[in-house]
Amino acid sequence: MKTNGVRPALMLAVATAGFTVNFWAWALLSPLGPHFKRTLGLSASQQALLVAVPVIIGSLGRIPVGALTDRFGGRVTFPLVSAAAVPPVLFVGLAGQRSLTALLAGGLCLGVAGTIFAVGVPFVASWFPPERRGLAVGVFGIGMGGTAISALTTVGLTEAGGPVAPFLLTAGVLTCYAVVAWLVLRHPPATVRPKTPRASGARMAAALRLPITWQASVLYAVAFGGYVAFSVYLPVYLQTAYGLGQADAARRMAGFVLVAVLARPLGGWLCDRSGPLPVLVAVFAVLAVCAAAQSFTPPLVLTGTAAFLTMAAAFGTGSGATFALVTLVAPADLVGSVTGLVGAAGGLGGFVPPLVMGLDYGRLGSYGLSLALLAVASLVTLLMTVTTVRSTLRRHAAPARCQAR
Repeated sequence: MKTNGVRPALMLAVATAGFTVNFWAWALLSPLGPHFKRTLGLSASQQALLVAVPVIIGSLGRIPVGALTDRFGGRVTFPLVSAAAVPPVLFVGLAGQRSLTALLAGGLCLGVAGTIFAVGVPFVASWFPPERRGLAVGVFGIGMGGTAISALTTVGLTEAGGPVAPFLLTAGVLTCYAVVAWLVLRHPPATVRPKTPRASGARMAAALRLPITWQASVLYAVAFGGYVAFSVYLPVYLQTAYGLGQADAARRMAGFVLVAVLARPLGGWLCDRSGPLPVLVAVFAVLAVCAAAQSFTPPLVLTGTAAFLTMAAAFGTGSGATFALVTLVAPADLVGSVTGLVGAAGGLGGFVPPLVMGLDYGRLGSYGLSLALLAVASLVTLLMTVTTVRSTLRRHAAPARCQAR
């Protein structure tokens, strides 16, 4: 590793760019949900399912991709995942918009782009010392702003160049990034990777036995899952609950994403300074209060906007803090496997809420129950944080104090 920090900074920049581009591709269907609802005559539940399906593969796929990253390193898996995302993007753009079945199939395959997160966290963490990993992983998390790029550009590109335009552009950018990543990225100096597939399986089993894997999975399912849920469903929510137009709802979603993106490195930085526990406690307390307030569907102009932007900041901060916790507690050679499992939990946490919200609105004509459930989930996670997560951190700190003596 270069002592002047040039090489780690370059690796972080290229990894963050890859995260951004792949998340841009992952979120392509969300801004077009209302369009497909009109053109294909979808129900509220079908529309919710359509915008949520990429999350399935993007979530579950993180488990094997995390294990592959432990084995081969991000130097290989970054360009591999990016290249693998190109065919489904082209399929949806060129042939997949004619029926709900084709869109669902394309959306499932499009989820491969969402697995990139399981590549980036272990790759970035291995380039930085422990006292700087929280901020580094948080900066990498800025890449989830790729969903904002999708929100801001997809509808406009569709109106200007037709329904194929945003997909062709994204496929081209993904292809270029895969080439750049292959040429520029390097293995970290101290990378430890298993040499056989059996070793990879053993590492996954070892990761499953770690308490931090299950604890961080719950934390991330609420923090990042909430972010994913609203980043794909917020335009629908704003149009149905507040009567906003499609373009206005997309812009507000982009604002939500921007706040969450900027808050993610803040979460990592705060963890470097004060530790993950107080940051996570504050995050889930704030989420509980804001979700409870929004469950009453207050006026959007002041109260609703403040509630959603505050939740966005909490989602971003909590996501950054969760992986600061993972890189601090998980063994160095298992970070990829743990990241894959935790990332899968976070993605699945984002898949369920849009379906619940669509069902909630279809049955009750309101999203109040869905947001009340988010408040309850935040309170339960807060309780877990101050008990089991605190205990895990204390057990991790004890050997470090003994070694220091």
